[in-house]
Formats: sequence, structure tokens, C-alpha cells
Amino acid sequence: LADAFFTCRKNVLLAKSTSTQIEGVFGATRGRLVPEEQEALLQQWLEEGAGNLPASESVPSVGKVSVTLTSDWLEGSELLMTSLSDLNSAPEVTQCAGQQLTELHALASKEPQDDAVTELAKLPAEEAVAVAESAPWAAVVPQTDHQIAGYAAIDVEVQNEDPAVLAWSLVRDAGTVPTEPPAWPIQDTVQFCPLPTEVPYHEILWRDWEDLSVQPCVLEQVSKNTPLFEFRVMSYNILAQDLVEQGLDLYQHCHPDILNWNYRLPNLLQEIQHWDPDVLCLQEVQENHYWEQLEPMFKEMGFACFYKRRTGTKTDGCAVCYKHSRFQLISLSPIEYFRPGMDILNRDNVGLVLLLQPLLPEGLDLKAISPLCVANTHVLFNPRRGDIKLAQMALLLAEIDKIAKTTEGSYYPVILCGDLNSVPDSPLYKFIRNGELSYHGMPAWKVSGQEDFSQQLYARKLLAPLWPSSLGVTDSCQYVTLCQPKKLGRRKYSRDFLLQFRFCDVACERPPHLILLEGVTDAKPEKVASAREHATSAVTAVLNTLHHSFCFLGKWWLFMCRSSGVIQHGLNLTSVYSHFLPQRGRPEVTTMPMGLGATVDYIFYSAEPVENGNRGGRRLYQDGALKLLGRLSLLSEDVLLLADGLPNPFCSSDHLCLLASFGLEISSL
Repeated sequence: LADAFFTCRKNVLLAKSTSTQIEGVFGATRGRLVPEEQEALLQQWLEEGAGNLPASESVPSVGKVSVTLTSDWLEGSELLMTSLSDLNSAPEVTQCAGQQLTELHALASKEPQDDAVTELAKLPAEEAVAVAESAPWAAVVPQTDHQIAGYAAIDVEVQNEDPAVLAWSLVRDAGTVPTEPPAWPIQDTVQFCPLPTEVPYHEILWRDWEDLSVQPCVLEQVSKNTPLFEFRVMSYNILAQDLVEQGLDLYQHCHPDILNWNYRLPNLLQEIQHWDPDVLCLQEVQENHYWEQLEPMFKEMGFACFYKRRTGTKTDGCAVCYKHSRFQLISLSPIEYFRPGMDILNRDNVGLVLLLQPLLPEGLDLKAISPLCVANTHVLFNPRRGDIKLAQMALLLAEIDKIAKTTEGSYYPVILCGDLNSVPDSPLYKFIRNGELSYHGMPAWKVSGQEDFSQQLYARKLLAPLWPSSLGVTDSCQYVTLCQPKKLGRRKYSRDFLLQFRFCDVACERPPHLILLEGVTDAKPEKVASAREHATSAVTAVLNTLHHSFCFLGKWWLFMCRSSGVIQHGLNLTSVYSHFLPQRGRPEVTTMPMGLGATVDYIFYSAEPVENGNRGGRRLYQDGALKLLGRLSLLSEDVLLLADGLPNPFCSSDHLCLLASFGLEISSL
């Protein structure tokens, strides 16, 4: 019983003391004699506790209690977490040397005063009390500052009984345990409380792979005779280190060690390497980290990489990497959203648009498969400036329209990735997915749906046209130079071509049916030189008139098209994710700033609209040549809260990565 009492008391001291206290104070207690009054106090408490037991069970039998003692001593953090139930298979009783037993009795009976936590200098290396059918109790390792940082909370069922009483009373049946155990006999020591069992981060943050290729709706669309070029796409905001250091207030829940770049980089690379994407779209990539660390490592992993830093003084940007064994580059278009002199495009965000050719096995013609357009961007964060977000997205869609459009006027398959800083079903999200948005009069804060500023008196509102015509982008998110209609059969003559005829004889003769205008269409000039000068002036005047007329008509047409307050695009994009977890009844989240979960990261891909498919203003799609085969599931806010939010020791960014598997039809072999 004394051994059992000592074991539980040791657990209390370990749970409530630091390793330095234990090692320092307990070292001074070795060899102390047990005072008689302390021995009497222990005996009195044991008799009072045993008095509450039935007569037949007042003394636990040796068969039910086993004590294991060794002569090795532990120091502080070397003590492993132990539970009583783990030692049921221990030897019945291992006899202790007389000196050790005396010291254990001394420690067990010493009355704790200010030096109550000084009694662990000569603890055995392995010592426990194992009781039949006992509940788990943990002896917690004292943590130093750096150990506390990585310590996670542990989950187990809570016990109400005092552990010292439990050590000798659990030998009875569960039904005979007294509802009110004896009072804790040590006045100055906090009563021991059980700790929850540790749940590893990878179990809390476990993400399932959802195989969508086995769904009936997908199986019907995938022809058995049509092979697919399968590939994976990952979109990941990896959190630039400069942004971490500039906004430490956002990461107060994190220990400084896990915010260190030298800690985060291996975690990020391991995660990317584990999921093994064929196309990788990254946001918030710090420039010096990209050139010095990320690009060399990605090249070793078989990636070809392209990077675009944000304009101005910003130090991060976007990167797109692809496996050069799976794709080859056709064209690359970096995009800068900053436009001097335009208030609606005065921010430093950027994007990248690539046109990639999938590589088929040897013997197959590359023309058998369509090129793939991949776009990556990071849109402005400011929740109040939805007008800027829309203008940035319009520029990106115009660039995709230019890169992905075929000679027949259709589009190659498109995959759009990025951190759009807009929540699902916000006007910006609906614009991308439904292809149309009526924005005139809409409050600017409402575009992204990040925050509610409806109580603001003088909120900025969107007015048509949203951006000036000098931007050269129509409300259909196309460049003006590429979208003007062409008249078939019309011949175009350049100015230089027409000027070749200014000295010919025909130009110097007056047509017979020309109306006579004095000084203009009158008789042929006497001097040839004068005739040539008149012909040149006439041709030049006609060309200038035509030029100004076309410019006026173009501006008038552009103004008439853009005065409606509606923008649209024709790319037919839908989201990889549904943004809701039906099994949990909660929304998906991709980031968790300040402990609040939200979805702002997306992967959109080309699909075919369902005929007459419009449900509640939401356009319905079905897979076309590009098919969604699977995706990595996202998590809900409550799950991320269990893991202490983002970032944490397991996930080294404040965003979750998005991963999807696609299949691109191979038309013929």
C-alpha cells in the first residue's frame, strides 16, 4: 500500500513540477530518515482508507497488486508516460533492496511543504502499480519550454476518484467503489487529474482520397473505348515567410519554432512529394526562397518551373511547375494586374497562364490529344475592394481567352487554380462558375463575401463601366483587338499599299462621271507635279477620314456594350470541390485566419453545360473532354480547431493544399 501510495504521489509531482524542480530538490532528499510523525500520518491515512473497504477486501491480495522496482534512476524528461493498465502483466512482486525500500517509505511518508516537489532524485527507472481491471492513468513527463511547444493535448476518459485512493481501491468490483472517496491527505499538493490520450496530428488532420471515377454519372460519360491521359493538379498557398514575420499577430496560437522557415520548408516539400502532382500551382512563394531552395528541389523532383513575382516592393509571387516527362510547354503568359493611372488596377497582384501539350507514349501522335491551359493567380485580399478583384479576374480570363482559344473559336480544356480571396457563392465565385454577373450598384465589399460591411454608411458601390475602355478588355472578358468581328470576303488595304498609286496616270485623270467641284474635281492640272500633289492629298484625306470613322465607331460600340453593367465570359468553368461535407454537415474550409475557417482556394476546370440545366441561378455542368476522376477531401473548421488551427506542427501553411485527378480524352490512337 505504501508503494501504491508513493507511485500515485510521484505522478502528482511529475504532473505539476518542472524537470529542474524535480531534479534539484529531489536530489537533496536522498538518504533522509523518516520522522516518526510522518510515519504515523501515513499509517493513519492508510487505516482510514482501508476502513471504507469491506472486511474481506481491507487488504489487497498480492495476486491483484504488482509492484515493479529497479535500481536505475530517472532524471526529469527521461521518464516515459505510463499507465497502470499497461502493467497488468508485470511480475507479482519484485522485492526491493532494504535501502531502496526505506527510501521509498521515506518519500511516500514525507509531508509536502514548500519543498513538496523535491522528492524524485532517486526514483527507479521503471516503477508502477498494476491493478487488475484498472483504468488508464498517465504519469506526465515534465516539459521544458521547447518541449511544451510540441506537446499536444491527450484524450482519455476522466476519472473523478483520487488517484491515491484509486491505487488501492480499484481491486474491488466497479460497483463497490464509494461515490465519495476519502479526502486528499496531502494538504499542499494539487489533486492529480487524468490527462486525455494523445491523438497524433496526422490522425486529426486525416484527409481521404475521394475516387470519383467509380460514380455512375462518371462511368456513363467515360467511354470504354476512349483512353484517358490521367494527371494530378495541386494548388497550394504555402505562406511566404516575409508575410509571416509581417503579420505575427495572426499566428499568436503558434509556437515560434513551427513558424520558422527551416521547420516549415521540409514539411511543405514532404507534403508535395507525398501527393506527387503532375502540375503544381503555388501562391505566396517568396522570391529568394524560390530561386535558392524551391526551384532546385523541384527540378530534382522532375519539374519544369516558372515564377512571377508580384510587382512593386512585394517579395512573393506565383509559381507553376509541371513534370517535363508528362507535358511540354507551348506558350507562357505572365500577367501583371497593376496598370499605372487606373485606380481599379493599382495593386501588385500577378498571375501565370501556360499552354501545355500532354506527352503521350511513343508511337502515339500528339495531335490525338488536346493541349491543356493552366492558369494560376493570387487575387487581392482586401475585403472592401471587390471592384479590384473583379477587374483582376477579368484580366486573367481575357488572357486565358487569348491563350486557350482555338482557330475554330472554341477553347482548349482549362484548369484555373489559385487563392481568389472570395468565399463560395459570392458574386465573384458565381461570375467564374456561371459565366455572368450583373454588378451595377453592388456594394464593393459584397463581391468577395469575406466580411459583412452592410452597416457602413458610405460603402463603395460598383458602377458601369467597371474599368476604362483604355484597358482594352470588353465586358465579355476578351481583348478588344481579338474580339472585333471580321467580315468575310472583305479586302484590307494598308496605307502603304494605297500610297503606291499616288503618282500613277489614273490618279491624275478626272473620272468622266465625277461631279465638277471647282478647285477639287475640276479640270486636270497643268503641271504633273501639282496633279500628283492633289492625288496624294486626296488619298491621305480619305485614309484619315476612314481611320477616324473606324475609331469613333469602335469606341461607340465598346461603350454601348459596356454600359449595361453586366460582365460575362464563355469558358464554362466549374469547381472541383462541392464546398460542403455531407457526412459531417459542415462546410469545407481551406484556410483558418484568426481561428475562423473559410474557403478561398479553388481549382476550376472546363466542363460542358447541361442543356436547360439551371437550378436556382446555378448553372449545371457535366464532364466533357476533361474529366474529374478524384480529389483529396478537405476538412471542416471544428476538425482544424482540434489541431490548434493553421499552421500547426503537422501543416506548415495557413492554407490546406487542394489536389485533384483529371483524365483528358485521347481522341484516336
